[in-house]
Amino acid sequence: MQIYEELVARGLIAQVTNEEEIREMVNNGKAVFYIGFDPTADSLHVGHFMALCLMKRLQMAGNKPIALIGGGTAHIGDPSGRTDMRSMMTKETIDHNCECFKKQMSRFIDFGEGKAMMVNNADWLLNLNYVELLREVGACFSVNRMLTAECYKQRMERGLSFLEFNYMIMQSYDFLELYRKYGCNMQFGGDDQWSNMLGGTELIRRKLGKDAHAMTITLLLNSEGKKMGKTQSGAVWLDPNKTSPFDFYQYWRNVGDADVLKCIRMLTFLPLDEIDAMDKWEGSQLNRAKEILAYELTKLVHGEEEAEKAQASARAIFSTGDSENMPSVTLTDEDFTEGKIDILAMLVKAGLVASRGEARRALEQGGVTADGEKVTDMKATFTKDQIANGVVLRRGKKAYKKVTL
Repeated sequence: MQIYEELVARGLIAQVTNEEEIREMVNNGKAVFYIGFDPTADSLHVGHFMALCLMKRLQMAGNKPIALIGGGTAHIGDPSGRTDMRSMMTKETIDHNCECFKKQMSRFIDFGEGKAMMVNNADWLLNLNYVELLREVGACFSVNRMLTAECYKQRMERGLSFLEFNYMIMQSYDFLELYRKYGCNMQFGGDDQWSNMLGGTELIRRKLGKDAHAMTITLLLNSEGKKMGKTQSGAVWLDPNKTSPFDFYQYWRNVGDADVLKCIRMLTFLPLDEIDAMDKWEGSQLNRAKEILAYELTKLVHGEEEAEKAQASARAIFSTGDSENMPSVTLTDEDFTEGKIDILAMLVKAGLVASRGEARRALEQGGVTADGEKVTDMKATFTKDQIANGVVLRRGKKAYKKVTL
């Protein structure tokens, strides 16, 4: 099976333009393609996973990826999927986030000479002359047509700022610049980006002629993938200092039964025939499938050694209740007030909830235990002596941390 057919079989392709040309280019390693990443945080998260895995697959098939870091577009903010305006970041924050992205992407993409590129759209967007941009690019866009795009329609009721209205033009201009500078002939993105991507394809054809070969593809579940980046206890990051390898493993180990095979097919590099054989799995076999998913993705992000440790720890905890292998969080003197820490603060500190408000809801729902005892008192506190030997906090059946001094 060639790479384009494999992408289809894995459920990764939703919409394309010029499908026959795209198939020929991708299968013969002729695609120079880009995917954009706006640096809105100092780490990539699991919502970026599908795009990174796609870039890796295509590079392995001989195609050349361009990772476009949105150091320029981050100054504006993508309105897609938003009900409010993104907070404005300083240039220093954006630059720092860009550097963090570069390090993490190198685990997926080989940036060796001639194999891939990483570029920052700040290099051309921040130096644009506004009047020149209006003349060169603005004349190619119909406001009426832009307002029919889903990324804008979702915001019209609450109010769409002129700043955000320019995002489609900026993203389209990115494709034009990448085409001119690096011969980029294809762009990939989530289904929420389709309008912006079509804008870029159309801009190239209008500026460079109808024979310009600019093509677009959307990923089936990339917008759903972005939602994967959030859980009840906050974001699931690729940075081990923000989400430990064990917590990362547990996130994938806890996916729903209905999603596990879909995730294995779309995100892992296991052979399709091996995955197809899992389609008949049910009951306890699905737990085995979840272990496979968690192990493969943890290995991809954090390496084989960390994946082995995470799997061994998870199995030890569930089979024997062994807290020695349990992920832990360490409290310091600053976490205590008059020698005590309340249960709400402990839950937040342990990363089992994102806020004290969420901790209250968890207690109200009866899903919190400390060393096996249910905790329902919002004012419950723990002394240093009580925590000296470690306290195992659990939220629900699958989220837990050992709290130590």
